[in-house]
Amino acid sequence: MEWFAAGDYELARQVLQRGIAALYLIAFISAANQFPALLGERGLAPAPWFLSRVTFRQSPSLFHWKYSDSFLLGIASAGAGLSATLVVGLPQQGPPWLPMVAFLLLWVGYLSIVNIGQTFYGFGWESLLCEAGFIVAFLGSDEIAPPLLVIIFLRWLVFRLEFGAGMIKMRGGSEWRDLTALTYHHETQPMPNPVSWYAHHLPRWFHKGEVLGSHFTQLVVPFFLFAPQPVASVAALIIILTQLWLVFTGNFAWLNWITIVLAFSAVSDEAVQAVFPALVLDAEQPETPLWFVVVVIAVTAFLVVLSWRPLANLFARHQLMNASFNRYHLVNAYGAFGTVTKVRLEVIVEGCTDEHPGPDSEWLAYEFKGKPGDVNRMPPQIAPYHLRLDWLMWFLALGAPDNRWFQMLIVRLLAGDYRMVRLLGANPFPMAPPRWIRARVFRYRYSTPEEKRRTGAWWSRTLVGTLVDPVTLQPKGRD
Repeated sequence: MEWFAAGDYELARQVLQRGIAALYLIAFISAANQFPALLGERGLAPAPWFLSRVTFRQSPSLFHWKYSDSFLLGIASAGAGLSATLVVGLPQQGPPWLPMVAFLLLWVGYLSIVNIGQTFYGFGWESLLCEAGFIVAFLGSDEIAPPLLVIIFLRWLVFRLEFGAGMIKMRGGSEWRDLTALTYHHETQPMPNPVSWYAHHLPRWFHKGEVLGSHFTQLVVPFFLFAPQPVASVAALIIILTQLWLVFTGNFAWLNWITIVLAFSAVSDEAVQAVFPALVLDAEQPETPLWFVVVVIAVTAFLVVLSWRPLANLFARHQLMNASFNRYHLVNAYGAFGTVTKVRLEVIVEGCTDEHPGPDSEWLAYEFKGKPGDVNRMPPQIAPYHLRLDWLMWFLALGAPDNRWFQMLIVRLLAGDYRMVRLLGANPFPMAPPRWIRARVFRYRYSTPEEKRRTGAWWSRTLVGTLVDPVTLQPKGRD
């Protein structure tokens, strides 16, 4: 069974298992903090309502058995605890079945959340985390060498992730083909970070170089992940460096971090030791048990069968972006930012305490934790944490058709719902909720270096219009 063992990928296994587990830890913490307010029993899009309209077959989830906010918190807490044990490597010290069971439990728990998360969990990195967690379950424990089949399939995942994103861009807006995309992106991306302002003000030639580098990394480099070593390790390094630049200049939840972790599937111990000779990675490992070989071969065959549709999608004229072809979120299609928004619009939610607002009434704005609001506030660093409400506010400003959740957000703020207020960055009405709420749309642009020196403002904004005219709750006892 020498062909089965990838003994030169011990470092890769450690990074893959611990890295994916760390991202599951963040994802479960995010669910515990945000799910009840967004999707709980009294959420903006209540999960019980959704569960009453779909079957287990349509959307597999443990919550078909029962949903309650306390049960959700129990699943999230258990998932976070189990993830933490994998981060420190405890299950990996046992037999091969132990980390396998641990990761499959994480996959089942998080899949159960994603499948009832509706629009708040409609992001490609949710499916990516599910798929990655399922695959790394079969990397085995420290007792045996990593299985070569799993290492190769993880590279296939990175290939789909990178090449799919590259093809989406080539088929998307002309800004990717004329190399102007990143003259806009740093300013209009969903949630800028503290470095984004500086990146935006880099020379145009640099932004064109960024686009060329993106095309090279996503359309050429992925093929070399399957080349002999050390070429595959160099390909992985290029992907990792590119992703680190994205980490440095933006907030994309755990998308960039999981790509970095997965890219280590192409990094061999020999290549690492060539750079860091003092690093000791060689370890004697006993022969892989036959039962584990059979399981890995069976699972790999199953995943290969599921790979046909994602493979065809990569070369389809109407390529799907961030699509799952099965309800278990395995072997998905990936890709993002086929077009780049050229103008930044922000929805600003404001409240007023006057009984009858007039032209001279004072309206105070709610501040969100991540998205731009106060022009003087520095964009925060959020990733790899995921602020789901802030992301949907970005889509809302772009004209997303499903805005029922936003209508409920206004109702919850008028009612002073404490769980909803906790998701915001600053509540201008700490003593009692406002009588009225409105939502206005502003065009935001980065301040120029001269404006920033003079005023300290990171943004400049101009009123575009009103999304929601002033509304109030119907007084009790009235029809």
